[in-house]
Amino acid sequence: MPRKRNKENVGLPARWKIEHGAVFYQVPTGLEDRWDGKRKFRLGATLPEAYKEWAARLESVDQAKTIGALLDRYALEVMPKKAVRTQVENQRAVRSLRAVFGAAPLTWLRPQHVYQYADKRKATPVAANRAIDVLSHAFTMAVMWGYMDRHPFKGEVRLEGEKPRERYVDDWELIESLALASKRKKGSVLVLQAYIKIKLLTGLRRGDLLRLTSAALQQDGIHVTPSKTQGSTGKRVIIEWSPELTSAVATARAVRPVDISPWLFCTRKGEGYFNEDKGTASGWDSMWQRFMERILAETNVKERFTEHDLRAKCASDAESLEHARALLAHADSQLTQRVYRRRPERVKPGKLAFE
Repeated sequence: MPRKRNKENVGLPARWKIEHGAVFYQVPTGLEDRWDGKRKFRLGATLPEAYKEWAARLESVDQAKTIGALLDRYALEVMPKKAVRTQVENQRAVRSLRAVFGAAPLTWLRPQHVYQYADKRKATPVAANRAIDVLSHAFTMAVMWGYMDRHPFKGEVRLEGEKPRERYVDDWELIESLALASKRKKGSVLVLQAYIKIKLLTGLRRGDLLRLTSAALQQDGIHVTPSKTQGSTGKRVIIEWSPELTSAVATARAVRPVDISPWLFCTRKGEGYFNEDKGTASGWDSMWQRFMERILAETNVKERFTEHDLRAKCASDAESLEHARALLAHADSQLTQRVYRRRPERVKPGKLAFE
């Protein structure tokens, strides 16, 4: 009987294999000297580690002839520069794409093939759209690397995108949430309430807020390099102090479970909540969920709101679209308008010219 293939290995680069909780590379005969004389080389415990080790030891592909080879180089050179969570999502996308298009020549792909791929994955449209985004970026890099003269489907494929979330958090909902009684003098509810105020005033993403340290709180404002721009433009933002922001930050400091922690938001051990290796903040997320459960049970708020909704409220309540764009550190105000400005637009009625 033919051996069953491990599902974990589907979509991995050629000769890669996951076994015993690690990623291994089966070294081709004659190339052992480039891999410490081993026939089976351990690349790392995780896929990000494996790609990093692979990049350090293997020269880039000189000429990709198939979509699979292009995706290999993309995974090797482009993906490691992205945020950890984005890398994980991209790896899933590459697995799916390689399984369908891997053996196809670069010049074969046409817009109809992209539509067919999306149609076959219509049960998971969000995942399909994100995979196509990765495929599109890979072909953009193919043009940059000189593999082809033009992108095969950029500007020619119009997929149904994700509908932007429309939840707008009303002021009264926040007033009740911020009035929720705390069972402790420090930590927990008090920390989350201070966090909400700072988020509404700054519009910072969860990861950027949880990374804030005392060093970021300077005389002229809060100095932040948003995580979204850190690996690309490196653009920094200084959020100037206001009486409300000064008070909210002072409260956040006062209610920390550990006074001497360098983090503005810290655990009971004085450590930061954000795990840079995994790109997650599981402890913080659990605390947030418990907080939301209390809000729904003890106040008149009937619908959950997310951190993303609070970021959208900051943008929606900003005095102008440009102010909202600057607060959210967006390069393009179109994204700010489409996704984050959720309040209805107020317009004055027209006039009857004949009266």
